[in-house]
Amino acid sequence: MFSSSSNRYEKQEYPKHPFTLPSKDVFDHLQTNDQTGLDHLQVQRAQKNYGPNKLEGEGGVQWYSVLLKQVSNAMILVLVLAMALSYGVTDYIEGGVITAVIVLNVVIGFYQEFQAEKKMDSLRSLSSPSAAVIREGHVETIPSGEVVPGDLVQIKTGDTVPADLRLIEGMNLECDEKILTGEAIPVAKDVQVDFSSTDELQTGVGDRLNMAYSSSTVTRGRGKGIVVFTGMYTEIGRIAESMQGKKRKANRSLSRKKGGNLQPAKGFLLRIWDGIGHFLGLTVGTPLQRKLSKLAYILFGCAILLAIIVFGVNQFHVTNEVAIYAISTGIAIIPESLIAVLTITMVVGMTQMRKRRVVIRQLSALEALGGVTNICSDKTGTLTQGQMITRKAWLPGISMYTVNDAEDAADPTKGSVSLGPPPRAAKRGDQDSGDGLALERSDSPDAPSETNADSEKRPNSGDVNQVPPLTPELQAFLQPTALCNLAAVRYDERKNEWQAIGDPTEIALQVFAHRFGLGKKTLEEKHGWTQLAEYPFDSSIKRMSVVYQTRDKDTTQLFTKGAVERVIDLCTSIGLGEYQRALTPSVKEEVLMQMDLLAEQGLRVMAIAQRAVDSSIDPHSPPPRESMEQGLTVLGLVGLYDPPRLETSPAVRECTTAGIKVHMLTGDHPSTAAAIAREVGIVPTDMSSLPKATATSLVKTAS
Repeated sequence: MFSSSSNRYEKQEYPKHPFTLPSKDVFDHLQTNDQTGLDHLQVQRAQKNYGPNKLEGEGGVQWYSVLLKQVSNAMILVLVLAMALSYGVTDYIEGGVITAVIVLNVVIGFYQEFQAEKKMDSLRSLSSPSAAVIREGHVETIPSGEVVPGDLVQIKTGDTVPADLRLIEGMNLECDEKILTGEAIPVAKDVQVDFSSTDELQTGVGDRLNMAYSSSTVTRGRGKGIVVFTGMYTEIGRIAESMQGKKRKANRSLSRKKGGNLQPAKGFLLRIWDGIGHFLGLTVGTPLQRKLSKLAYILFGCAILLAIIVFGVNQFHVTNEVAIYAISTGIAIIPESLIAVLTITMVVGMTQMRKRRVVIRQLSALEALGGVTNICSDKTGTLTQGQMITRKAWLPGISMYTVNDAEDAADPTKGSVSLGPPPRAAKRGDQDSGDGLALERSDSPDAPSETNADSEKRPNSGDVNQVPPLTPELQAFLQPTALCNLAAVRYDERKNEWQAIGDPTEIALQVFAHRFGLGKKTLEEKHGWTQLAEYPFDSSIKRMSVVYQTRDKDTTQLFTKGAVERVIDLCTSIGLGEYQRALTPSVKEEVLMQMDLLAEQGLRVMAIAQRAVDSSIDPHSPPPRESMEQGLTVLGLVGLYDPPRLETSPAVRECTTAGIKVHMLTGDHPSTAAAIAREVGIVPTDMSSLPKATATSLVKTAS
């Protein structure tokens, strides 16, 4: 049985994980009608059995719990005892000073942490989405916290998925799941995929294409699914549970099977010791808090020892004067101002963090932040902007097109397009390959070339910007770039800015085509291209294809784009016209070398290909994908660049200066990752001067 852990409500469990089950079995298990959804009686029963759809710890913190936390620490307790003794011996000045220190510390700590909790509550209220559910045949919009297992939920572009859904319908549905997987590229969903022969461990979260996960966002299309997990049972809930979970220390088991006959007694005594340590603050909290607790008890012990010495000197003849002297001597060893100095220091640090727009919920968190020695960061969207820009376009045997100074991913008028000089044939050490292809290497994606030209006419502007000549080979390359593409790029005259909708990768390709005036809308409306079929992107084969036909039906083409390794295996030739060659093993090796050269510049590389097909294709019943995606011609490679954020390099530099090592984690090609790491300063710019073993250890692939 598949389930998750919770003791407060009934378990949400299934014979197998829902992504491996047919949708009918899921509906039967949850007793949900696939057309009308749940009725209100079923909803009330589910809310009672499964509880609200929220993560544990999402509720606001009560003021008295924050206040109690400020009082319940060892140093404060010792000061309270010292205060009581001071008043007991009528030393009102000493008692008043200790009282002021206690009140100052508690008030400052309470105010800072309670204000931080209120800010967190405000952030939670901003992130409380609603859900469109079908109940008793009617669509209702409800808070996501009221969603229950068995609900039918409709999702569309821009929605936040309210719970884990087993999808039953989908139209061009893509979800951004980087909150779970760390991958910035949206996942294309497929409700028809069959996972019945797999299990949960064999298929990762990002590959379960018939599931939509709680807290992910819909970036494209629409869909409908049945809620299978809510609250702490969702994937995001399981992550939260693993972070909140407290593992019991070793040898604390009460089972004889794990440690012999004496294990129950041993485990019981160790648990009691842990409880005492927890109560005294010696085994919980940050290292600084534990050290302060130890110091408080040591000083308290010293104070008692000093009092005993005073009594001993007077042969334990305790008079009122002797008692006052002994208590005063003991109190004098306790540093009343220490706790105040620490609290004020933490508050100053908290104030500095707030100026940098960081919310600190607990003062003790500053100590943990100061103790950081390693930072592991995702690349896409974290170190980089998460906005793809087409930086290089390689046409075999012809030239290398380079886009320079383009900072806005959606604006085709920003930057310039340059055409490289007539390429030289090169193959590892500048040896001529003899196949008429050209491998060109530059030191960076922004390498200058001989010709710089602005891209195209800027709207509402009288001057026309120049671009490299539109050759037949370039036009043939741009057609699949624009048409095998679901992104839309348009100029908003009201806002006076360019806008783009779609996947960042496709936006980059569409913008590149717009630079030459061959966007998708232009090709369809002015050039007469009409779409007949689409074979959507599939993460298992990493490519997408479309079939287009001209208005006069003279030409029908299959256009394909995707990962170089996956597309090139379907091709039999490369180039067009006089540059066309058979795709022999040696030519394929050169194409892969060109891919590596682009990847070394920090570019994500894709292949563009096409093939002439039969014009009698029925748009309502296109041929199988396997029969269409074969015998293709490689038109070229395109290198996409995700520029680093402007603040990344200074941040990495500051971390290095502070002795903090920064590590970059990514699923990109190792050469691409190394190039970005060099650019932001994570690894040295010139690793050739390093020993081979050291250089190899700086860039590692997962085994």
